[in-house]
Amino acid sequence: MFPLRDENPIVRRPVATFVIIGLNIASWVFVQGLGSGEPLAWSLCTYGLIPGELFDRVPSGTVIPLGENLGCELTGDTSILTLVTHMFLHGGWFHIIGNLWFLWVFGDNVEDSMGPARFFIFYLVCGLAAAAAQIFTDPAAAIPMVGASGAIGGVMGAYARLYPRARVVTLIFLGFYVTTVALPAIAMLGYWFFIQIAAGLPALQEASGGVAFWAHVGGFVAGLILVGPMHRPDYLAQHLRHAPGPYDRY
Repeated sequence: MFPLRDENPIVRRPVATFVIIGLNIASWVFVQGLGSGEPLAWSLCTYGLIPGELFDRVPSGTVIPLGENLGCELTGDTSILTLVTHMFLHGGWFHIIGNLWFLWVFGDNVEDSMGPARFFIFYLVCGLAAAAAQIFTDPAAAIPMVGASGAIGGVMGAYARLYPRARVVTLIFLGFYVTTVALPAIAMLGYWFFIQIAAGLPALQEASGGVAFWAHVGGFVAGLILVGPMHRPDYLAQHLRHAPGPYDRY
């Protein structure tokens, strides 16, 4: 299932959502060279999160292959700031487009319940929680971890709690048959969360790189919890007054 749009109007302009999308695009263009070989590899090695290096679980001098004639030589001097910088990097065009689309669909409504400053802090904290969850599952991982999906998972968890009955127009693939259907947010996001857990369990037995499913799970759970103290009840009440159709109030 892939969300196309939601039927959940906003009251305030989503300034922080625009800023976060802009930062990701700027990183992709100016730091990662639009995904071209050497700039992409350099960005992953320099600003990606490598748990095994950050926590001294992988020997210095280890070379991590990233593709044909490209790799990272671990030096042991990685910065703790990679816990943040990795959230603004991506591994390819589909990666960044997919992540930013999900953020665009769900981020504006969550920001509408908080305001831009709170939402930006919320986003970063969810990203840190996502990284912590992934590190917990494999603290010796040497493959660079990058992507906004953990933080966006937090946004999705918050959306599921704030607007469980909001309709999300979703693209569904059934073999060769493709259709759209408007689903309650709790159904669409609950299904997404289930898929992350189901895919993450086998990944616990693997040491190779791939999708950081447990980062998605950690971010989602963090968002589900943190939206409670971080949303503004007055903003949420105003939002719900302008939202058509059935909504569960928080």
